[in-house]
Formats: sequence, C-alpha cells, structure tokens
Amino acid sequence: MLKKKPLLSLFAAATLCLSTAALAQHSDKETKEDIGRHRAMAAAHEGAAKCLEAGKGEKVCMQELTAACKGLALGKYCGMRHAH
Repeated sequence: MLKKKPLLSLFAAATLCLSTAALAQHSDKETKEDIGRHRAMAAAHEGAAKCLEAGKGEKVCMQELTAACKGLALGKYCGMRHAH
C-alpha cells in the first residue's frame, strides 16, 4: 500500500500542473494585447534611458517613466508584471 501512495501523489501533482497550464493559456487576442504591453513598457524604459543619457537627472526621468507607465504596468519602476 505504501508504494501506491507516492505514485498517486505524483499522478495528482502532474494532473494539477497540466490543469493549471491549460488555464494559463491565452487567446490570440490576449497574446496580442500582451505583446502590445511589452512593447509599450520597452518604449517607456527606452525613454527613461534616453532621459538619463541626456543628463536630466534621476528624479525627472523617474517622473517621466511613471507617467509613461501609468495604467500599463505595476510598481514604481514600470515592472514587467502585467497589470491584468
């Protein structure tokens, strides 16, 4: 009986992982929206880099980054975690 329990646990874990993976699938529309968000976040970060290169100062550049990322991403630094 003890030999069957580890196999049952492994089977249950595998089933759970596969079920979770199936739930995480995005539709084509959601994937396109994610791509757009990633591109917008990348553009916001590129703008922040150019701001710093121009010598505007960290405070000004962070304000610009925050404005560019409003409603787009999470966190103070326009994190790559999605806002959905």
